[in-house]
This record gives sequence, C-alpha cells and structure tokens, in this order.
Amino acid sequence: MHEMSIALAVVEQVESADRPTGATTVNSVRLQVGELAGVVPDALAFSFELACAGTVLEGAELITEPVVARARCGPCAQTWPVGMPPRLSCPGCGGASTELLSGRELQIVRVCWNDAPVHVPIPEER
Repeated sequence: MHEMSIALAVVEQVESADRPTGATTVNSVRLQVGELAGVVPDALAFSFELACAGTVLEGAELITEPVVARARCGPCAQTWPVGMPPRLSCPGCGGASTELLSGRELQIVRVCWNDAPVHVPIPEER
C-alpha cells in the first residue's frame, strides 16, 4: 500500500516547512491528486490519520482535490479528458501523438496552521 508512504511524505514535508509565528498545530492539509496517480483516496485518508499520530498534524483534516486527466493531440491540438482506463488516442483525428496535460499530480497545495496563541500559565501569587 503506497498510500502510507505518500502520507508519511506529506507529514514529513509539512513538519519541515516554515511555520507561521505562533502556529502550534495543523488544522488541514489540501492535496491535489490526479486521477492517474494511482492513489486510493480512502486508503490515503486512513494512512494519513495514522501517519499524523504524535506529530503537529495529529487531528488534521486531509482534503483531497481530484484532478481530471487531460491530454492534447500533437497534430490537431484537440484536448480531451482521458478517463479511466485512460484513452490516449485522439478522439478527433485518431492520432497517437498525444501529450498528457494533467492527471498525474500529487502535491500539497495548502496547509492551514492553527495560529492560536500559546497558553502561558500565570504564576501564582505568594
């Protein structure tokens, strides 16, 4: 299950990112996932929850944005959604000289940090 390695990589990248001043935890992580990336969303969500345990991301929500796979024909320049399973021959001219424009994405696009001020206990009076 490569979703666990993806989840661990996301946690590692977020933990190593610069934090806004006062941020102590992460509320959510938004991830673009192309339909050809070979990721099972439910398996990724489960793995993400496990990978976040004991980190600044514990309890964070994983929001996945699906990205439709699209291709463009070299000879006629038509673009189309390739679908699943992918259809890479041009529906307009039948050509096979195509370029994949989108659908393989797997990237963090936003991290929402909790920027609540850190609680500082007030010393007791003597």
